[in-house]
Amino acid sequence: MSLYSATMHKRFAAQSVIGDVLRVQGGAPRRSALARLFGLTSVGDDSMSWYLGAKGEIVVGSFLAKLPPDWTVFRAVPADSARTDIDHLVIGPGGIFTITTKNHAGDIRVGRNTLQVDSQPVSYLQHAESEAERVTSLVRERMPLVAPVQPVLVFVDPSLLTIEQKPPQVKVLDAMDLCPWLIRLHPVLSAGEVQEVADLLDSPQVWHALPDTTPEDVQERFTELDARLRSAGIRRLSWGVLAAAAAIAAGFGVLQLIAAVTAAG
Repeated sequence: MSLYSATMHKRFAAQSVIGDVLRVQGGAPRRSALARLFGLTSVGDDSMSWYLGAKGEIVVGSFLAKLPPDWTVFRAVPADSARTDIDHLVIGPGGIFTITTKNHAGDIRVGRNTLQVDSQPVSYLQHAESEAERVTSLVRERMPLVAPVQPVLVFVDPSLLTIEQKPPQVKVLDAMDLCPWLIRLHPVLSAGEVQEVADLLDSPQVWHALPDTTPEDVQERFTELDARLRSAGIRRLSWGVLAAAAAIAAGFGVLQLIAAVTAAG
């Protein structure tokens, strides 16, 4: 297998997870005409989780793209294996940050060392800390005096995000608040230090070997999949509306019949 030699800045948001989605969907059976009519998909639970995760990373990537030019953003940075990556790695005057993205529409409750999604405990805080520690170790091999990397956990469109206690290490935010928070931070890195860190982390040799891919093709195929899933969702919603309307009409007809029988009696 050849190696992907391009620098990290050429990677796009959700590149790794999009690859997972497309790989799984490539072996999925083709939908029947009836399935397409009713908006049924061949996307399983695992694929749907990856798909939603990819959509979340793309949203956060679009926000980060609007940061001022003195900030550098790397996307889908490979970590310990080909199946593990850092969603976004951000370097700027305010420091170095690993951004972990979660796309949940549920109730998010954050404690000092705990996090729950719809009352179910998850290990997102610990995972975010681990990613930041790894990058801190890499940077300090060359720049031993640089401040530790700050782990950030962002949620895309949560129904409710409640910070009951602030975690000591991880900053937890709604994705909408990420860039304003970054920009407001007190500067801790000079322009030269930002560039030095960015140059260091831009090298593929710092991370694991990447498989040779064609990003344009991957993005195009994911765009097509996204369009199919959105179309299926619209079809399911339309059928649901029609079913509800039919139920209401049927109920109204029953009431009219009861009224007519009562009047005749």
